[in-house]
Amino acid sequence: MTGRAIEETGQKIAFVLMERFSMNAFASVIEPLRIANRLLGRDYYAWETYSLDGSSVTASNGCDVSVKKPIRELNDADITLLCTGLDVERLPLDAELGNKLRRLNAMGRTFGAICTGAYLLARYNLLDGRRCTIHWENLRSLREEFPDVEVTSDIFAIDRNCITCAGGLASLDMMLRLIAIQHGAYLAHEVAEVALYQNMRSGESAQRHDIEARTGISNAKILDAIRIMDLHIEDPLSCQQLAMTVNLSPRQLERLFRRHFNCTPGQYYLRLRLETARDLLRRTSRPVLDVALACGFASTSHFTKCYRERFLCTPTEERQSYQWANTKSTSGVGTATPMRLVAK
Repeated sequence: MTGRAIEETGQKIAFVLMERFSMNAFASVIEPLRIANRLLGRDYYAWETYSLDGSSVTASNGCDVSVKKPIRELNDADITLLCTGLDVERLPLDAELGNKLRRLNAMGRTFGAICTGAYLLARYNLLDGRRCTIHWENLRSLREEFPDVEVTSDIFAIDRNCITCAGGLASLDMMLRLIAIQHGAYLAHEVAEVALYQNMRSGESAQRHDIEARTGISNAKILDAIRIMDLHIEDPLSCQQLAMTVNLSPRQLERLFRRHFNCTPGQYYLRLRLETARDLLRRTSRPVLDVALACGFASTSHFTKCYRERFLCTPTEERQSYQWANTKSTSGVGTATPMRLVAK
C-alpha cells in the first residue's frame, strides 16, 4: 500500500484482549488514537477489540470489558496488538491466534504487544532475531526463557513490523511515536497536550527509577555495589571482590551495608539472587537446576536449603503453587517485512 493510499484510507487497529490484561496500558494506547482523530477532524484511526471467543474479558483490576469480535474474524488489521497483564506465563497458547498473527506478519502487517504481551509473541516464535521490550518485572524471565530474542529494558521498541512496549504510560509514548511517524511531530505534541502529558519520552527511556530513588540511599559506594551484584547474579562475586570493585576494604563495605540495610553484603547479595530465582520459578518452565545455576548456586541441594530459609517453601513447591502451564508453540515464523508506517 502506498503512503498516499494509507493517508486516504487511514489505519485499522486490532486490540486482542487477554484475561487479566492491564487496563492502564490499554487505555493509554487507545486514548491517543481517539484524540488524534478529533484533532484531525476525521476518523483516520479505526479500531476493534477482540477476544479469543468474542466473550467479554476481565482486566487485572477486575473490570469486565466487552469486545466486538472473536479472533476468527481478525483478518485485515494494519496493526494488531496483544493486550496482556498479570500471569501472562500461565495463559494457554491458542493455535488460531498464533496462525492469525503469523499470517498478518507474512502479509507485512504490523503486529506487537503491550505490557507483558511480548511473552506470548515469543512463545508463538514471532520474536526470534527481533528487538522487543516487556514490563520490567518480566525482563529477566523473558531473557532466560528465550535467549534468541533481543530483550531491551526500553519503554518501547520498534523493530521492522513489530512494536512492543512495557505497558503503563509507555503505551502512550509508543502511540505518540507512531502518530509522529504518520502525521508529524506537531500532531503528536498536540495529542500529548490534550492528554495533559507534558514529557513525551523516546523509546530508549528507562522503565524504572534509578537505584538511588528505589532504595532511598545516596551513598555512591553502596549503589555501585548493588549495581554490580545485579550484573553478577549467575556468577556471584565474593565480598572481597565486590569491595575491591568499589574501591573499599571488605570491612568498610560491610559497615556500610549494616548501617543502611542491617545486614552484610553477602546476605543482601543472597537475598537478591533468591528473589531472582523466585521470579524465574514463577515465570518460566526451566528446570529447578537451571534456575539454581542461573542464580549462582552450584547445586540444587544448596539452592533448596537457602530458598526454604528465605521463603519457607522449596523451589518445587513455589512452582507448583503457580501451576506452571508447560506448553510451547512449535509453529513456524512468518517472513518479517518493513513496518507499514508512513511519515507525513
